[in-house]
Amino acid sequence: MFVRVLGSAAGGGSPQWNCGCRVCTDVRAGAAPPRTQSSIVVSPDRKRWFLFNASPDVLSQFAAFPELWPRGSRESPVEAVFLTDAELDHTLGLLLLREAPALRLYATATVHKTLSDGSGVLTLLQRYCQVEWTPVVTGAPLVLSEGLTGRAFEVKTSKRDRFGVGGGAGRVVGYRISDARTGGTLVYLPGVQHFTPEVRAAIAGCTCLLVDGTCWSDDELVRLGLAAKTSRQMGHSPVEESLQHLAGAGRRTIFVHLNNTNPILLEGTPQRLAVERAGAEVAVDGLEVEV
Repeated sequence: MFVRVLGSAAGGGSPQWNCGCRVCTDVRAGAAPPRTQSSIVVSPDRKRWFLFNASPDVLSQFAAFPELWPRGSRESPVEAVFLTDAELDHTLGLLLLREAPALRLYATATVHKTLSDGSGVLTLLQRYCQVEWTPVVTGAPLVLSEGLTGRAFEVKTSKRDRFGVGGGAGRVVGYRISDARTGGTLVYLPGVQHFTPEVRAAIAGCTCLLVDGTCWSDDELVRLGLAAKTSRQMGHSPVEESLQHLAGAGRRTIFVHLNNTNPILLEGTPQRLAVERAGAEVAVDGLEVEV
């Protein structure tokens, strides 16, 4: 299968519009690459593509990748959208796809309820286009296309239910996608609070892991005076701890969903060097992987 990282940053992108941290300053100065908000596309043949999360930057991400350009009158190669959660940085882009005559959406019942009764993203979108929702059930098989199958797995979280309507199972999921032709397996896990036995089992033996790299340390945002919550309280395992769970697994490990404050975004920092010594990578927009 073919995978492209459309956006490698967490919510707000890098640089974030109202942030003057070291990373954002370096990006504005041209010393580090800018990054749009987190999403990927997956394809069995570079003709049909499946979008995982629809960020607020989805239109510029599509524009930057000619293989996602329309091939005819309103004919998009993007066949469906899969959601890992109901966060705005993963769902606001749905509204920008409203010109579609029908939008195929895969999401858990909890995420669907949040988008309908909480944030209202789906309620608004359905005023413009038809939404064909397929419920995602963790552990149940998914068929993307011939030879490309997968399943979602539960990623337990204790982060606040912002809208008060989407508690319970299925708030956050990851996806494990397998290609029958190559035998390769991709795991997309842009948000993980704890590496539970269930999560560790879901990523075991995969060929490539795209994993949550939001903050380097748990107190990163608190220490910088930018937030009152730690990384884990916001639902994200800090990279310096995640490396202990991910090292030496014999797979390609790439950190995605990178917050603009994370020092691993800058080459040569001690934190970036620690990631590289562990054999892992830091994603950039446009990174392509063949699995």
